[in-house]
Amino acid sequence: MSVPVTIVGAGLGGLVLARVLHLHGVPVTVLEAEASPSARSQGGMLDIHDDTGQPALAAAGLLDGFRALVLEGREATRVLAPDGTVLLDEPDDGTGTRPEVQRGELRRLLLDALPSGTVRWGCKVTAIRALGGGRHEVTLADGTRLGTDLLVGADGAWSRVRPLLSGAVPGYVGTAFVETYLYDADTRHPAAAAAVGSGALLANVPGQGIQAHRESGDTLHAYVALTRPRAWFDDIDFGDPGAATARIAREFDGWAPELTALITDGDTAPVLRPLYALPVGHRWDHTPGVTLVGDAAHVAVPNGEGANLAMYDGAELARAIVAHPGDTGAALAEYERSLFPRIAEATAEAARDFDLCFGEHAPAGMIDLLTGAAAHR
Repeated sequence: MSVPVTIVGAGLGGLVLARVLHLHGVPVTVLEAEASPSARSQGGMLDIHDDTGQPALAAAGLLDGFRALVLEGREATRVLAPDGTVLLDEPDDGTGTRPEVQRGELRRLLLDALPSGTVRWGCKVTAIRALGGGRHEVTLADGTRLGTDLLVGADGAWSRVRPLLSGAVPGYVGTAFVETYLYDADTRHPAAAAAVGSGALLANVPGQGIQAHRESGDTLHAYVALTRPRAWFDDIDFGDPGAATARIAREFDGWAPELTALITDGDTAPVLRPLYALPVGHRWDHTPGVTLVGDAAHVAVPNGEGANLAMYDGAELARAIVAHPGDTGAALAEYERSLFPRIAEATAEAARDFDLCFGEHAPAGMIDLLTGAAAHR
């Protein structure tokens, strides 16, 4: 079997690419290892930026659908000190340019906008080989082989496509998040709900922090950050939720109870999320017939840009493909010519933002970042 464009990975970047190509009549297949769209949780809230994510959704013809998913009030931000003192309280006054949506609902919007069969579920890529002339053959776990004129890795941090282009491997950045959920928070966890407010809560100090978003309804989604060696986390048995929760909570002894409740009162078992990143400014030599989008190209520490950049990558690659029909070499050259400077700037900015949030100047640096003061230094 042969298809003109094969995308590995049905994340936001790959789906935007598939959708824009579909709108322009370019045949495309998306290979996704997961068995179905509901195989796992799709993460929490995303703020969709007016200079990246929103233009990508516009190119996909889905701006109206996106706007229908926006959760009003979620652009509000609160920064608290460990003792609960409010350091910054910015309400959502309706003038913000980065509306918040649930990642899973945005992904569903993109999936529903593709023809049935575009995404092939349960298709785990096990091998890829070059056929010459820019074509590649993809082998799946069930033995199926597919030839393609253009192969796009949209398969995240641990991409199976990236090794065709680069030997770079994501490295642990020294910090991990521990994820918890509190359900029916206004009723069952009122103090924590009040601390979070209507949008996002940030309570960071050098090397650690408690962060949370209010998701749809009154669900609180917390990310507890700790800068510790990977081995420190390996010594915690996350298979024993009670013991793991107690161990993480000990790192926040003396913090306000409305903050530590986001750790101790979780309604789900704590989930460890170590953070990994590719080298800042990651790039590769042009290789005929293959390229990358999203985290496969530029996974970085989180600063709200990752999903937006992935969608923007997808839209930009689609634009280049459409602009150069039948000439994948020219399309990839145009795409990568703009991609690499964008990667360099975005990943450097992510590293700076992360340091402001968790480095020696937290929380003052984080407040400067949120209020725009850091940009003027």
